[in-house]
Amino acid sequence: VAALPPTVRQIAVLDRTKEPGAPGEPLYLDVVTALAEEWRRAHPQTALPAVIGGRYGLSSKEFHSGHVDAVFGELGNADPKNHFTVGIVDDVTHTSLPPKAPLPVEADSVFRGLFYGLGSDGTVGANKNSIKILGDTTDFHAQGYFVYDSKKAGAVTVSHLRFGPEPIRSTYLIEDARFVAVHQWQFLDRFDVLEHAQPGAVLLLNAPFKPEQVWDRLPRELQEGILEKELQVHAIDAYEVARELGLGRRINTIMQTAFFAISGVLPRAQALTKIKEAIRKTYGKQGEEIVRRNEAAVDRAADQIHRIDVPAQATATRRRPPLIRDGAPDFVERVTRVLMAGQGDLLPVSAFPPDGTWPSATARWEKRNLALEIPVWDPAICIQCNKCTLVCPHAAIRAKVYEPVALDGAPRTFRSVDLRSNELKGMKYTIQVAPEDCTGCTLCARVCPARDKSNPRHKALNMESQPPLRERERESFAFFLELPQTIRGSEAVRADGTRQPVRIDVKGSQLLEPLFEFSGACAGCGETPYLKLLTQLFGDRLLIANATGCSSIYGGNLPTTPYAINADGRGPAWSNSLFEDNAEFGLGFRLSLDQATGEVRELLRQSATMVGDTLTEEILASLQQDETEIRHQRERVALLRTRIQELESRGEMDRRLARRLYGLSEHLVHRSVWIVGGDGWAYDIGFGGVDHVLSLERNINLLVLDTEVYSNTGGQASKATPMGATAKFAMGGKAVGKKDLGLMAMAYGHVYVAQVALGAKDAQTVRALQEADSYPGPSLVIAYSSCIAHGYDMADSLDHQKMASESGLWPLYRFDPRRSLTGENPLQLESKTPTIPFAKFAETETRFKMLMKANPARAKELLSRADRALRGRYGLYEQLSHLHLGAADATPSAEDSGSSNGKGGASA
Repeated sequence: VAALPPTVRQIAVLDRTKEPGAPGEPLYLDVVTALAEEWRRAHPQTALPAVIGGRYGLSSKEFHSGHVDAVFGELGNADPKNHFTVGIVDDVTHTSLPPKAPLPVEADSVFRGLFYGLGSDGTVGANKNSIKILGDTTDFHAQGYFVYDSKKAGAVTVSHLRFGPEPIRSTYLIEDARFVAVHQWQFLDRFDVLEHAQPGAVLLLNAPFKPEQVWDRLPRELQEGILEKELQVHAIDAYEVARELGLGRRINTIMQTAFFAISGVLPRAQALTKIKEAIRKTYGKQGEEIVRRNEAAVDRAADQIHRIDVPAQATATRRRPPLIRDGAPDFVERVTRVLMAGQGDLLPVSAFPPDGTWPSATARWEKRNLALEIPVWDPAICIQCNKCTLVCPHAAIRAKVYEPVALDGAPRTFRSVDLRSNELKGMKYTIQVAPEDCTGCTLCARVCPARDKSNPRHKALNMESQPPLRERERESFAFFLELPQTIRGSEAVRADGTRQPVRIDVKGSQLLEPLFEFSGACAGCGETPYLKLLTQLFGDRLLIANATGCSSIYGGNLPTTPYAINADGRGPAWSNSLFEDNAEFGLGFRLSLDQATGEVRELLRQSATMVGDTLTEEILASLQQDETEIRHQRERVALLRTRIQELESRGEMDRRLARRLYGLSEHLVHRSVWIVGGDGWAYDIGFGGVDHVLSLERNINLLVLDTEVYSNTGGQASKATPMGATAKFAMGGKAVGKKDLGLMAMAYGHVYVAQVALGAKDAQTVRALQEADSYPGPSLVIAYSSCIAHGYDMADSLDHQKMASESGLWPLYRFDPRRSLTGENPLQLESKTPTIPFAKFAETETRFKMLMKANPARAKELLSRADRALRGRYGLYEQLSHLHLGAADATPSAEDSGSSNGKGGASA
């Protein structure tokens, strides 16, 4: 207080916290108290200053010079607002101060650059290397802020870089950039990339066109912005350079080279030398070939940068398309669209749902256009196996069967072919890609088994450049979505007139609507195909308790949600609690469902004479053992609900009873409860809960998406990491083997256990998930999930899954205690004795190769030990599968599992 000059009349105190229930925030209260107690002593002749308090920067909201200006402006008012906020638009409690434009407070000597990249294209990493180069080798001070969301890949990243001769203390994002680099061409149609470019700035584009074509390809808004701000424009086709050098989609080195070559922050020769030094440091452990390719990219990029001639006026007729297409729900248009545009901070408080609920099925509106190439279907070769749709991580390629009459009004380029089926003769069949939602991972084309006999390189699915196909395939996909969807539990009519349920195998499952689509997971993700398959097999009956991790991030992300709804407006129910308590959280799902099911069954018995004895008996007796039975149960429940409404309206049923019975009636249909998470949860942090759930006899299912590392946090070792693999916290190679979670669960005797890998045996995966759902006790399905942390091109992930099984790392099996009822061995071993050495598999993945390069002797020792251990484990499984156990019954009964029908309803 003594340090304050006596002329102070007003003070504003800003807290970066909110204390609900307190008369003010901590720093504000400290200042008020200090002034009240000490001001008279320090300045006895002057009046006590007025103090106002405010909040800033909560949830990382921006705080820049314009906000400071707004605070000083408020202090100048005759009656300044107390307990205000800055950085938000509060139109509900009206606490916010009117925002002001940022002031030009940065020195001209500071270089300010903005870099727009795509998650996983290497832009952020390259910019961090640029900071190190300039900070470590020059007298420049450097600063970097990196803005990106929680999408695993494919998200927009914006790097804010500052370099200057003086210390940089700008704790806010760049508002007037001297250099703007756009590393992804599609961003030009989605964002105003020139919003923060200062007049006369340099614009660098990654343009997939010849230099003379670039200007004419720009949307009119961008051309007008370039002319208005008199920007210099440079372009390079970074993807072409990357393709030539075998770098795939990694354009970071190329664009970094272009930045240094154009910006002039370092002499060109010195910059190229420093970049190559950074490459060797960054990629050295990944092998000499990776280093060589990146060094070659530096030299190649330096010669491929072109200055674009800017005419005197805009010439384009094409304008930037709307971010959200017509027909979007109101919430998507009002809120989601603004978030997708990167303008979420501009949303007022009133735009957000008061109860915190967000609509699902919103990922379909995002249309990120990530794919450089998309699959094109050749119906003449296709064998209609549906493997392509099964392995697609993003539900971007789909199959449908429909009546020929549905093709009326089809676009001219829409493709269809006669269905090959003895059960559904006369039907049509189509494979269709969603061109703007496909990520270009190529898994569908890789897995396709159908080849042209005259040209074996030509398959039923072939990857082709996306831009020329976008409009055509967009129209076709829109028509495809309008085609009738296969009805869950439908029946096929045989030639003799008899009916039979449509088989839900690999082919049949992919005719069912996926209710998990277009997520923010990495291109080629190994986890999402299992989640998508769950939604196809169990539809809107599915309840998911999701552990924190990759699957909760891409599963419950904003601004869009991949879990979708069907034509009836129903979809899977999903929730996420914590990392460590997910098993207990999911158990709560099961217990509450059992309680509700038991209550509604009892209420139905009490009301049997009113709603009808026959209907009551049919509902209570339904076993719901397949989708056809479940569909019939849905029809019965719909009839029950109609009768309840009629009885209540006529006064023939007590209103409280009618409302209670009606509200609980949905629980008469079997719900499939799944506890989902990664190996970090199931093997490590949440293992205690997993073990507890498995020790019970409740009808609950666990799906472990096993990537063998903590994928979400950057690839740390877990107890699922195999011996010999390197990972964070195990860079010297993991010295002990992988925990055998499946064998531990089998030891209980009453747990259904399966270990699956979609790329190794897809039919077994589908069968295991169905058996787990039908089993009346706890089920554990452990799914091999390929991950970028393994260190290989994700386009090859299905082959790696197959090799993992062949090497003995990932034996495939199903352990079904119900088989013991007929004297069969519960364990069915479904992969062969290891046919390749484990070291042969290991040498195809960087997680093992890093140790081979850094410490060959230790790598050889660990891989040799791992091979012996894996073969020994397989031998143990083989012995267990051949044991003759005799007839026994370890299967939970309906009463034991809390189910009167074997499907999860509590006995009553």
